[in-house]
Amino acid sequence: MPNSGKRALALCVALGVSGALTACGGSDSASGSPSGSAAKPVTLTYWGAQDGQQAVVNAWNASHATVKLKYTRLTGTDPITTLRNAAKAGNAPCLMQTSAEQLTTLASERIVADITQWISPHKSGYNESAYAEATIQGKVYGAPTSAAPAFTVYRADIFDKYKLKVPTTWNEFVAAGKVLAKHGIHITNYAGEDPSTLETMAMQAGAHWYAIDGDSWKVNLLDPGSLKAANVIQQIVDSNLNSSVSFADYAAVQRNYDNGGAVTRQISTWQMSGMVKNFTKSNGQWALAPWPAFDGESPAIPAGTNNSGGVTVVTEQCQNRQQAAEAANWMSTNSTAVKIMSNPATGSAFYPAIADASPYLDGLITSKLLGKHTAAAKPVIVNSIPTIVKDWTFGPDWTAMYTEMAGGWAKVLTKQQTVVQLLQHMQKWTVDDLKTRGISVKS
Repeated sequence: MPNSGKRALALCVALGVSGALTACGGSDSASGSPSGSAAKPVTLTYWGAQDGQQAVVNAWNASHATVKLKYTRLTGTDPITTLRNAAKAGNAPCLMQTSAEQLTTLASERIVADITQWISPHKSGYNESAYAEATIQGKVYGAPTSAAPAFTVYRADIFDKYKLKVPTTWNEFVAAGKVLAKHGIHITNYAGEDPSTLETMAMQAGAHWYAIDGDSWKVNLLDPGSLKAANVIQQIVDSNLNSSVSFADYAAVQRNYDNGGAVTRQISTWQMSGMVKNFTKSNGQWALAPWPAFDGESPAIPAGTNNSGGVTVVTEQCQNRQQAAEAANWMSTNSTAVKIMSNPATGSAFYPAIADASPYLDGLITSKLLGKHTAAAKPVIVNSIPTIVKDWTFGPDWTAMYTEMAGGWAKVLTKQQTVVQLLQHMQKWTVDDLKTRGISVKS
């Protein structure tokens, strides 16, 4: 390929999230085959991995005569690789539910389709942060399925026992951790393979690891927000305030919390489902509080992110994009579907992406876990929604970058390197990786 062709391809990848996907081939407005009819119904393949999705598909199929969904539950640990391989083989599903973190990568690789024309008319039905997660440079690449309000869940009985107030700032969090450490208790758990704490705290502090600058990507993992987050995490690690039980042994993680080995988690609603299903000792002893703020900042400063928010995407290979987009929107907004998915007993307990989730909160919040603290939990969750960061951008190599960061995070927790050293490595690695992919990048 001539150099000019390589440059054009590189720009297409960068411009793919700058509004020029059409110029790189394909059609943003293609609707695929005509709508299904009684004589010739349409069947759309749909992949997912969450509890409750089959029940939602059953509800759709029962209420739609001409467009049917055929659901396959993915059981592997890497659904994005599964989708990527299927796309390469030419047999990608029409629909797939995935994390919003993967959306830019999938869009830049031309795996998922621009479905703006079918989702944007429903924008008012979604909450602002969830809709933002499905949008890249003004184009919508998925129907939002969930938001991810972030808050702290903590062992109220243990905090009461040691006369500790629930931390409202990260400095207070570290101080409380040092008190608990004297009694053999860790204030939190950092799994060695999961650097999401660093990512989320950096978001909270105002960091932007990726940004689009003209026709190029800009990478900055060493901005003041990232360093502010790094400082807090380094204090926790240096003072041995965290346990490091791997999520690879999910049962061990839950036992650690259930037994009081660690007593706080900065989480969203869906993690509470796993806790209540696995705890045998501490149900009823947990309570919710807002995320700690950085000193000098209000708790209203963004303290939640959609880094575990979800979207249902329509693939480029789908021959019925309009019908697929309409089905995706229905699964995210229909009251029956939302009730199934938001309830931990029937679904996955993800916070709904809809504008008004209040009718579903009673089913979403489990009194078995929170006991007498249940009533106070609802406003904590509701008030965290407006604080969700809405301008975070996931880069086109996010999956690979996050995998590399996970390896370095494990070294942070074993004190082989500092958090700042990890960020320094990731800054260079990410820039080099984008260049290797032929993507225009600035740092």
